[in-house]
Amino acid sequence: MNTSPSTAPSGAEQLAQGFALHVEQWLRRQGCDGALIDTLRHAAQAVSLATSDGHACVALTDVVASMAHATGVDAMRSALRGSGVVGTPAAPGSLPLILDGQDRLYLHRYFNYEQRLARRLMRAATAPPCAVSEVARTQLNALFEANAQRTGGAADWQKLAAALALRQRLTVISGGPGTGKTTTVVNLLACLIAQDPGCRIVLAAPTGKAAARMLEALRARAEHLPPDIRERLPTASFTIHRLLGLTPSGGFEHHAANALAIDALVVDEASMLDLSLATQLLEAVPDTARIILLGDKDQLSAVESGAVFSDLSADPGLGSACRQDLADWCGLNVERITPPAASQPSALHDTTVWFNQNFRFAADSGIGRLAADINRSRADEAIAWLREGEDDSVRWLDDSGTAPGEPTLRELASGYAAYLEAVRHDPTDHAAIASAFDTFRVLCAVREGPRGVVGINELMTRQAREHLGLAPVAARDGASAWYPGRPVMVLRNDPLLKLFNGDVGIALPAADGDGGSADELMVWFAQAGGGFRAVSPVRLPAHQTAYAMTVHKAQGSEFDDVLVLLPAQRSAVVTRELLYTAVTRARQRVTIASGADVLKTAINSPTVRHGGLLSRLADAT
Repeated sequence: MNTSPSTAPSGAEQLAQGFALHVEQWLRRQGCDGALIDTLRHAAQAVSLATSDGHACVALTDVVASMAHATGVDAMRSALRGSGVVGTPAAPGSLPLILDGQDRLYLHRYFNYEQRLARRLMRAATAPPCAVSEVARTQLNALFEANAQRTGGAADWQKLAAALALRQRLTVISGGPGTGKTTTVVNLLACLIAQDPGCRIVLAAPTGKAAARMLEALRARAEHLPPDIRERLPTASFTIHRLLGLTPSGGFEHHAANALAIDALVVDEASMLDLSLATQLLEAVPDTARIILLGDKDQLSAVESGAVFSDLSADPGLGSACRQDLADWCGLNVERITPPAASQPSALHDTTVWFNQNFRFAADSGIGRLAADINRSRADEAIAWLREGEDDSVRWLDDSGTAPGEPTLRELASGYAAYLEAVRHDPTDHAAIASAFDTFRVLCAVREGPRGVVGINELMTRQAREHLGLAPVAARDGASAWYPGRPVMVLRNDPLLKLFNGDVGIALPAADGDGGSADELMVWFAQAGGGFRAVSPVRLPAHQTAYAMTVHKAQGSEFDDVLVLLPAQRSAVVTRELLYTAVTRARQRVTIASGADVLKTAINSPTVRHGGLLSRLADAT
């Protein structure tokens, strides 16, 4: 990609240019002609940029379309295959690029991830059904008995999902917030424990916040379990990096050759798993263990490359033998078990359940209705309904200015008023302050600009310091920016400090025993088991102020009240999945600040992620 002299290339562009140069040098050593070198250099740069944008690969048609000099796909394919630097799925070798049979061009590393992940998934999916004891079946029917009145004799998909996870080595459960995933998992774990009291169950999630929420939710929904089973439920949850044992060099202690000592792995917020992390996690799970992945196929995919969960949950089909087993165990007529049609054909069979009934938001509730309209691309209906303003749980501020307008600024100020008052009232009451902070959040679609994360955090910093009676500072995020009540989000994993990307802490005065005087600030992080721990600001890994965060960063979190701030102009990053994810972070109330055109475009713009995991799954059968 060419850049004008006045525009510095981004980090992704620099990486792409460096990789293209590497390929060019390889070709020159082979004595290739200039035309071939130009073609391969362009293709190499294109695939590198695609992975930076979240794709696992790039389509040859897109590479050809982006070239200044027209060439056909056939000519491009022939050039790549004859270049000596492009491998095939059957013979990848150690070549830097791979071209598959569907004209997808990969960096070798990402093709390797897809292939390894597909093989691990198919081993789990095609393993013989697990033995399920009579004790487990009895527990299954007892725990889901209360659902019978609600279902009225129809299939109880929560119960069926739990039964499927008892039967299979791999189970994928997709559903939005409030569809019963946590309740299902609590009952499933109770069945596993009833069958094997020594069952080694591990809970994990991509972020610390999601891991903590998972454990809290499981505890809250476990009161109905028999005491002897409840006391055997997991008492800790892990970030995936912590579970695998992130080393200072960036590797993991656990991998295919040093598997985790577990019998069942439950991963929440699995839609956040990128291709690399999913591969390394599942390869570290022994073949004898069950894998249960929970997520929402309609949410944003991971920031990094791939759309793993979306691909894995593409086909909820169940074979006849599987349906018969589930029917027998659940006391159902097999004809009542009718899964929905697949969104895409997949080689993964008897693994996936979609939860479509929401118990938190009624279909006609504000948040539930808006989420459904977004998911189904009903932009005109959604905007017309929002204009009416009939539901207090959903508000739309028709704000299309370059900077947020007055109504949006008032919403921002009122959202954090209780938090700032809690800091001012008693800066040593960590629990009250953290609770107040977590009731409201600003979610931005972009990082830069006055409507982005950086601009909103600067604005809120000024307001916070004014509210707390502190002098303003000129520095954006330097040492002088620290003040009581400053919320910060960790941006890089630090295994030594046990801090991970996405963890949020609040700067508050030190307490006795924290290594500082009461006038010194420490950053306080909530711990999964309760309480808070303090870390000195100078020891923090890369971080940023956290009044506002990107929608991506908010995955795995929920807040009572959410303000969604979209950019003034249309943007490729503002998609249906982004808006749906943002809206469903709200438990009670959501406000969208956006111009009508940007909002309509977002609802009508599904995310597209290029990848070949479904093809790799078919190849692995």
